Amino acid sequence: MSTASLSAVPVVGSIYIGLKPNCSKLSAVKDSAAWSRKTISNASRIHCMETWNPINNKKFETLSYLPPLSDESIAREIDYMLKNGWIPCLEFDADGFVHRENSKMPGYYDGRYWTLWKLPMFGCTDSSQVLNEIQECKKAYPNAYIRCLAFDNVKQVQCMAFVIQKPTS
Repeated sequence: MSTASLSAVPVVGSIYIGLKPNCSKLSAVKDSAAWSRKTISNASRIHCMETWNPINNKKFETLSYLPPLSDESIAREIDYMLKNGWIPCLEFDADGFVHRENSKMPGYYDGRYWTLWKLPMFGCTDSSQVLNEIQECKKAYPNAYIRCLAFDNVKQVQCMAFVIQKPTS
């Protein structure tokens, strides 16, 4: 199938969902040399994807590629956690990323675990409670990375995490 025979399918109010074959534009003769030259494509005509630049651009958690989240966006994420029955928790760290400093042996990384801000917020029922703790953590550690985690206490796993604050320096 050639790139000329594919058409983007825009959906109003949705994200890009891919290419859809357009059968009316397909050529009847597929065994010709011209057909084989047309079928190789890396979707270069599609400009909806970007490559993450790893140079001087640390990647942290799921939403780390986004600009800083507003309090309203953070509240919506926390409401999602609470709706799923997960326990919100705040952590902070000076480095903010996994690195090797003290040992070069396999499987050993410094910075794997961040420092816990108080205790996990068991019994939290409202995102405003977590937002108050976030503000306290920001006041206490203005030059630290701060992230919010969601733990499932039934499955005993971390379900979600996102960075709230990155130091400006």
